[in-house]
Amino acid sequence: MFKPLINLFFPKVCHVCQNILSDNEETICTDCRHNLPVTNFHFNNDDTVPKVLYGRAKVKNGTALFRFEKKGIVQQLIHGLKYKGYENIGIFLGNWLGGELKNIDSYKTIDVVIPVPLHKKKLKKRGYNQVAKFGQQIAKALKVAYKDNTLLKVTSSKSQVDKKRLARWNNSNELFTLVNSESIENKHILLVDDIITTGATLEACITTLNRAKNIKISIATMAIA
Repeated sequence: MFKPLINLFFPKVCHVCQNILSDNEETICTDCRHNLPVTNFHFNNDDTVPKVLYGRAKVKNGTALFRFEKKGIVQQLIHGLKYKGYENIGIFLGNWLGGELKNIDSYKTIDVVIPVPLHKKKLKKRGYNQVAKFGQQIAKALKVAYKDNTLLKVTSSKSQVDKKRLARWNNSNELFTLVNSESIENKHILLVDDIITTGATLEACITTLNRAKNIKISIATMAIA
């Protein structure tokens, strides 16, 4: 009774084209969804994502839901998620990818989903990690744990890493640390992020996660540039 009235006065609109969504549409309209540049990497055993990290970090499996194109639909969605507070986009994308991965054998061995973390200052400023809802929905689809308190982003000192490695990691003075490493020992971890470009951030995360004993790491991102 109340939902039709709410939709009448506060209609849900597509996050891409701004058209009003029908009752059976969620987050984006059917037309915009059909125009999304899906990769199908996980369906085709495509190794494009692992190749980004070749020679730098070992991953068991890797996929990205979309191809990222400047000024394209995917950029618009991720911008809304990161900077406009549209966390429902993360839920939508997590449900989409999680619904696909749960039926693929190579992802059925995942034990835990871990998001690439934000530094506490950025988290406080933004109010949320844009990857959180995405990762939570994937974990729910795979029926595994979601842990955001194991891999943390911290400010490093110069003694922790040399300048060349800092340059590779996006010229950032922020690196990652691992806490409660025993909680992920002997686990197959799915590390999730929004976009993979050079792979520098994921490389840094994987290097840190590998301090835990006997783990395997796979990757899933919203998009690949």
